[in-house]
Amino acid sequence: MSFWLTVCLTRRIPGVCVWKRLLAAAPAVVDTGKVHLGPLSFIPIPAHAARPARPRPAQPAFGDCERARAAYAGTMRYSLHEIETFLTVMELGTVSAAAARMNLSKSVISKRVSDFEATVGAALFRRNAGRITPTEAAHRLAERLRPALAELVAATESAAWGMDGAAPLRGALAIAAPMSFGTMYLSPILAGFAAAHPGLDLRIDYDDRVRDLARDGFDIGIRIGEGRDGALKARKLCEDRMAVVASPAYLAREGTPGAPADLNGHQVIGYSHVSDAAVWQFRQDGRSLSPHVSTRLTLNNGEAIRDMAAAGLGLAMLPGFLVSDALRDGTLVAVLPDMRARTLPILAVWPPVAPMPAKLRALIDHLAAALSDCAPWQQPPG
Repeated sequence: MSFWLTVCLTRRIPGVCVWKRLLAAAPAVVDTGKVHLGPLSFIPIPAHAARPARPRPAQPAFGDCERARAAYAGTMRYSLHEIETFLTVMELGTVSAAAARMNLSKSVISKRVSDFEATVGAALFRRNAGRITPTEAAHRLAERLRPALAELVAATESAAWGMDGAAPLRGALAIAAPMSFGTMYLSPILAGFAAAHPGLDLRIDYDDRVRDLARDGFDIGIRIGEGRDGALKARKLCEDRMAVVASPAYLAREGTPGAPADLNGHQVIGYSHVSDAAVWQFRQDGRSLSPHVSTRLTLNNGEAIRDMAAAGLGLAMLPGFLVSDALRDGTLVAVLPDMRARTLPILAVWPPVAPMPAKLRALIDHLAAALSDCAPWQQPPG
C-alpha cells in the first residue's frame, strides 16, 4: 500500500528540514495507520490516490527529526495544575508547605514540579539535602505566569458568572489584611460574605507586614494608610483618624502634654513597621508637624501597643478602630484632642487583572457596603 504524507506544522522548528526528514522516515509509517507525533500528523491516503514514491535520501535522519519533534511537543504538554503547583511552591518556598496548601501529598507536588521542569526544558529549582531553591529562570518564569494565570482564571469565571450575575460564585479568593483590623472587624464581614457564597473557598491571612500580593498569591489586600504600591488597583472603603492616648495613671504620674512639642519629654510607645516620624504627625494651620519623640518600647502589633499604653507605660498614637472601646470605658484617655492627627484611608487593593473576576468584584462591593456608611467602631454606643 502506498501512502502520501500530509504534514501539519503548528510552528517552524529552527534548523530542521522537516519535509526531507519526513520523506526519509516515510517507510517507517507504512501500514501503521494514522500516526501522531506531537505537532506532526501523518495521515494515510488510499493507494489509488498515491503518487510515485520519491527517492529516499541516502542518510537516515529520523533521529534528528524525532529529537526536534520531542523538544517542540514537550513545550505543549504542560497543564494548569503544574503551573499552579509551580507558583505555589515559589510562593511558599517548600514542597511541604505547598502540599499542605493544596491538600496534596508531597510526592504529587514533587512530580508536578519535575514534570513542569521537563516540559519547560530548564531547571527551575536547585535541590540540596531536602531543600529547594528557585533558580533565576524560575523567578523570571513566575513573574510572567502569575498575571497570565490570573487573567485566565478571571476570564473563565466571568464567563461562568454570566452577564446577569445569576450564576453562583465559584473558585477561590486569597485575602491579606492587617492582624488587628482583621481579627477585630474584618472577620465578621468576611464571614457574612462566605455564608452568602458557599461555592467560594476563602484563604485569609492576617499579618501586619505589607505583603507583595502578586508574588505571594493574594487576590486582594486591605491596607491602612496612604502608602501603597502604585501598580495596584485600589478602592477606598472608609477612613479612620489617628489619636494620641494614654492611661489615666500615666497622665497622673507624668503630666498631660499641652502641645505637640511637649511630647519630647514623655515616654512613647513605637510601632516597628512604621518610623516614629511617619506615625507622630499633626496638622496645624495648614502645616504638618512631626515632633521629636523618644520611644521606650517598640512593638509590631497595634493591640499590643494599646495594651502597653493601658498599663501606664507611655503615650501611643493609634488608629481609632483600635482605641474606640478603651476610650469609651475610660481605660485610655485622649491626649491633645484639639490637635488634628492624620486621617488614614482604609483601602482594598488588588493586582490589575482584566477582566476583573466576578468573585473579586463581589467581595470588594461587600466590603464597601459594610464599611462605607459608618465603620463599626465609629457607631455610637447602643
